[in-house]
Amino acid sequence: MDATARVTTGRDVPAARSAVRVLAFLAAQAGPSPAAAIARSLDLPRSTVYHLLSVLVEEGFVTHLPEERRYGLGVAALGLGSAYTRQAPLTRLARPIVARLVDTTGQSAHLAVLHGRDVLYLVEERAPGRPSLVSDVDVRLPSHLTASGRAVLAGLPAAQVRALFPATTAFVDRTGTGPRDLRALQRVLREVRARGYASEDGEVTAGLASVAQSAVDHTGRPVAGIAVTFAAADVAPDARAGLVAAVGRAATDLSHRLGARATPPSAR
Repeated sequence: MDATARVTTGRDVPAARSAVRVLAFLAAQAGPSPAAAIARSLDLPRSTVYHLLSVLVEEGFVTHLPEERRYGLGVAALGLGSAYTRQAPLTRLARPIVARLVDTTGQSAHLAVLHGRDVLYLVEERAPGRPSLVSDVDVRLPSHLTASGRAVLAGLPAAQVRALFPATTAFVDRTGTGPRDLRALQRVLREVRARGYASEDGEVTAGLASVAQSAVDHTGRPVAGIAVTFAAADVAPDARAGLVAAVGRAATDLSHRLGARATPPSAR
C-alpha cells in the first residue's frame, strides 16, 4: 500500500494538529496574542508557530496586527461559526437520540443548550398522551430552574457560573420554588455533581418534573442537556431511576457522536 492510499490519523499529520491547537488557543483568549505567547502556551517551537501563523493568515483564519505584534482570529474563522449554525449539526446529531429516548421511556424529551443565563431548546419530542409543556424548539427558559440547564451548569467552572449569576436579580422565579441566589444555586449544582444527574420538580411548571444529564464534547466541556419531563404524580420517586438511566445512555450516545473519548461525568 503506498502512502497516498494509507488512511491517515492525527498522529500522521502533526502540522494539522498544531494548526488546530493554535486556532483553539486564539479562540480561548480575550484578545489577540503575541506569537511568543502562543508558542510558550502550546509548547511549540517559535519557528513552527510563525510558519503556522503565516499559513493561517494567508488562508484568512488568522489576522496579523502588525502595530501590536499580535495575532487574532480572522474572518474565515467567523465563517466557520456561521456555517456551524447554518448546518445545525448538534440538532441533527441529537434528534434521533431524543426520539429514541421518547420511545424508550414513554415520556416527552428534549435537548437544550446554554444561551446566556437561559437554556434554548433545540430538539423537542412529545410523547403521545403526555402533559403539554412550556418548552418547545427555540423557547428559552431560566437555566437555574430547568434540569437540562442545571446539568450543563454543573459542568462549568465556578467562575463562569458566578459570571452568569452575579446578583440576586439574575434569578428569575416561575413557581415560587428554586434557587434565589448564587449560594443556593451552588448547593444545587453540588448535588447534581454528587448524584450524577440533574432534576427539577415543579420549578418550571407546577406538577411536572424533569431529570437530565449533560452531553460533552471532545474536551469534556458540557455542550447540551438532555432531559425527560413527566407528570410528577405519575412516576414514583423510586421509579425515576429508570428514567435517569435512559437519559444517561442518551447523553453518552450524543457525547460519543460529538467526539468525546470517555463517558460524560454525569453519566457514570
